[in-house]
Amino acid sequence: MGVTLSEAAAKHVQNFIAKRGKGMGLRIGVRTSGCSGMAYKLEFADAAENDDLQFVSHDVTVLVDPKSLPYIEGMELDYTREGLNEGFKFNNPNVKDACGCGESFQV
Repeated sequence: MGVTLSEAAAKHVQNFIAKRGKGMGLRIGVRTSGCSGMAYKLEFADAAENDDLQFVSHDVTVLVDPKSLPYIEGMELDYTREGLNEGFKFNNPNVKDACGCGESFQV
């Protein structure tokens, strides 16, 4: 199952990597943080780490470390624009609760 990107998210990542001039994909993971316990972390990756799991979605490589995968397995990363706001939206089927500010989640 892995982690996927919506078409809009993939296009945003591809455009950013092109503007940046380098990069092989997007690294997605989780870290302990916030009032609900876990927060997402995103970064553009120039190379894969030895233990990274790799998924390809809409021609974009998504890298996930093995410790993060159980918390985000089956997640789709979307990119949305609502009025003046735009950004990534995490559609994670594993989330049981999230904080009110949207910064952290609990599985």
